[in-house]
Amino acid sequence: MTHTTPAPQAPVDPAELAADPYAVYARLREAGPVHRVTGTDGLPAWLVTRYDDVRQALADPRLSLDKRNAPPGGYRGMALPPALDANLLNMDPPDHTRIRRLVNRAFTPRQIERLREPVRRTADQLLDVVAAAERADLITSYAAPLPITVICDLLGIRPADRLDFRSWTDTLVAPDPTRPHLAKEAVGSLLSFLTRLIADKRTAPTDDLLSALIAVRDEEDRLSEDELMSLAFLILFAGYENTVHLIGNAVLTLLRHPDQLAELRADPTRLGAAVEELARYDGPVPLAIRRFPTEDVTIGGVTVPAGETVLLSLAGAHRDPHRFADPDRFDIDRDATGHLALGHGIHYCLGAPLARMETEIALSALLDRFPDLALDVPPGELRWRPSMRSRGLLALPVRTGVTGPDLH
Repeated sequence: MTHTTPAPQAPVDPAELAADPYAVYARLREAGPVHRVTGTDGLPAWLVTRYDDVRQALADPRLSLDKRNAPPGGYRGMALPPALDANLLNMDPPDHTRIRRLVNRAFTPRQIERLREPVRRTADQLLDVVAAAERADLITSYAAPLPITVICDLLGIRPADRLDFRSWTDTLVAPDPTRPHLAKEAVGSLLSFLTRLIADKRTAPTDDLLSALIAVRDEEDRLSEDELMSLAFLILFAGYENTVHLIGNAVLTLLRHPDQLAELRADPTRLGAAVEELARYDGPVPLAIRRFPTEDVTIGGVTVPAGETVLLSLAGAHRDPHRFADPDRFDIDRDATGHLALGHGIHYCLGAPLARMETEIALSALLDRFPDLALDVPPGELRWRPSMRSRGLLALPVRTGVTGPDLH
């Protein structure tokens, strides 16, 4: 039976979500499957909180990612120029299918496995620097530079350009509401950077993914210029941002659960399964990318009108006791199969094999190097990125247990 539209809810407090999204989503999940909320842009949206509904909605072709299906004056979202906006997060088939097929071969498990040794070398090099001090911020010194290095190597971006890219990305993910011009400046800088980069690689192509995509554009005419630029932007942005938070949140979770950490140290072969549970327990993406129904749809017994914004709570789904027993407990032996941290359906994360591999190697290298690693700040003083769309630490202060030069 279709229910009437539920009464509008109070705005979801972004500060409360940043501090403890799971408590907020648990409260909403218990109250009902779908809620009318006010987003950070001040516009109404429908928030879906339960696992079965979220999973089904992620694969529902009637829930479009194309912003053209939003009504005039509706959802605004991140303001990007056309040259960056023609990306997979704004597309439905057939364009989504065409573009995804062009890059799928770069992210197959077999291709990603070839990167395992280079990623481990990079991790060890970063930890050489960390080991030179007794204290460190693992976000700045490790969790952030590792995926930046990996994705920039994949695309053929010089080391000298990588720090600027990180600054621009951080500004876009968590814009300062008191200084909106900074986000606009970051978008402009990113666009200028990618324009120069593509021009350089057209003149002097190298053996990297971006040069291959330029060839697809110029020689095979299977991408528009905006699609090429937007694809480069998305691979950079998503390949960096989500993996930083996946690694950082994973390290924090293990340090907060010393019994589980001890078990993992005793048997490192469990690390692959542990990464899946870490992604479920405190993943980097609390909300999936917004959707717009192309027709009236019923979700959890609630009718959502065509064109309105739908937000799918992955954080709520992952703590749903109807899907995961005792969901607030972290357990490396849990079968976390079916978690949605990397998506579901045709929009399943393109870089999922890379993100898994990077996180597994990052944790393995860190635990090998620092048997006495410990938090260097009370958990309540950790600072989280002020964002509803991403779940990540601003800093992760640790004591390495190493004094003086590297002892490994």
